[in-house]
Amino acid sequence: MNKFENVYFFDPFGKDTERIRKDLMEVFNNMGIHTVKTSEEADLIASIGGDGTFLQAVRKTGFRDDCVYIGIAIQEDDYMYVDFDYKNSHLISEALTSEDTEVRNYPAIEVKINDNKPSFCLNEFTLRSSIVKTIMMDVYIDDFLFEQFHGDGVLVCTPTGSTGYNKSLGGAVVDPLVKAIQVTELASVNNNKYRTLGTSFLLNKDRPLTLMIDKSKDYYPIMSLDNEALSLQNTEQVQIRVADRIIKTLRLPNNTFWHKTQRNFL
Repeated sequence: MNKFENVYFFDPFGKDTERIRKDLMEVFNNMGIHTVKTSEEADLIASIGGDGTFLQAVRKTGFRDDCVYIGIAIQEDDYMYVDFDYKNSHLISEALTSEDTEVRNYPAIEVKINDNKPSFCLNEFTLRSSIVKTIMMDVYIDDFLFEQFHGDGVLVCTPTGSTGYNKSLGGAVVDPLVKAIQVTELASVNNNKYRTLGTSFLLNKDRPLTLMIDKSKDYYPIMSLDNEALSLQNTEQVQIRVADRIIKTLRLPNNTFWHKTQRNFL
């Protein structure tokens, strides 16, 4: 695989992981990969921590599609995004120098709220009322009014995010090779007055989803992008689609998405 020149460490734990970061700097330096102070200088971005830290690293560095992200765990555990453990740093060296290691592409979600600039997420987007009341919204696929939703809210996830909150809601686990978003209901109301599909569904990369929130009441909707919450007033429209940009990570032998899914759930 191509040789990397500069690595940026995303280390939100600071002094608590200073020794680990210094050890990793030496590992990368021995491979001829220099540590840089800003993510803009790097062609390799390494997060130190678990899956949540990896998601933060991607977000805080601007969802770059011109570099490769890797996750390095502090504790031994089974992760979906993190592939390495700093205690086995020799595996990092092998992966970065082996001809058998390839780059894999994870699709991201683009979210546009009202007329604001688009935001992105790698795992999932959720929208729900912040008050103890169900929320109503019109759900459009392309420009087609698909259903009128009444319930707690909706979740939209990427294939890699399908093993998280989506799975606990009964959604399907989706192969990351499928460029799609999955839409899953949060406690929808279904009776003689209100009716929704009642199951999750997939939309391919060319089909945008639009949520038009009922403005007869003010729900003060809370939205989340991965592990970051947003609370915006006067939210009327949310447009969601598969993003043009992709997130690159290392594809290791015997450590595919399905290997990780098996370890975590079976």
